[in-house]
Amino acid sequence: MTAEPPDEPSARFADADLESVFGPASPAGVCAAILTEAKIVLPDIVAPLDAEMWGSDIVAALRSAGIAGPQIVDAAEQSATPQALAMLRVLGAVGPFGLAGAAAAAARRLAARGIGEPGWAAAVGSPEPGECWRYSDGAGLQEAVTTTFRYGEQAHVVSVLVDHTQGGAIQDIWIGPRADVLTRTRQLSAADPQMTFEMISPADARARMERAIAAGECPRQPEEAGNVASRSAILRARVALLPKPARG
Repeated sequence: MTAEPPDEPSARFADADLESVFGPASPAGVCAAILTEAKIVLPDIVAPLDAEMWGSDIVAALRSAGIAGPQIVDAAEQSATPQALAMLRVLGAVGPFGLAGAAAAAARRLAARGIGEPGWAAAVGSPEPGECWRYSDGAGLQEAVTTTFRYGEQAHVVSVLVDHTQGGAIQDIWIGPRADVLTRTRQLSAADPQMTFEMISPADARARMERAIAAGECPRQPEEAGNVASRSAILRARVALLPKPARG
């Protein structure tokens, strides 16, 4: 199944390629590399979603480099700079379990010391969930599940392409402005009678996305592999914000 992905956010911060910067570095060296990059990218990060995209890239790079979460948190807290606090805020928002908690706690300690923070820090990681929908091909081989979230007037989508021929694993992840994504999806489904489209509840969307996460990843193209790696942290963080399905 092909689907038109939503537009990308106005800024992306993977250009520095953290993985190539890290190399076989120590946690302190990795932290220093991230903080050096932070001096470059932070002036351009003005919205919580942009910060989370940067944080999700960091999580992917840490995983690839085999760096443990507590080690990077300790190194950042010891640095005690505004860049370190910003990094801890985004890791607290999108980091996996364990890393997120440790980063959030370290961020609170640094903030209590009076270190300056960016304007998005108070809101990052807490968007309001909104409408959700899904569509699939006629044979049910692939399915796209989309959720919407909002920071004030700024809404965005998180969409997952699920490949049921691969056990329901994740083939691709798209994140971008909500804009007219729902309208374009409706138009796409109306033009193809073989396509199934329906609005679903946030709890249903969570259940579908959780099943896909549990099934693993199956990107087919290099771009899809990059999307899945760099956006998985945001996906998991967003799924956790959705209501849990009622137990039968």
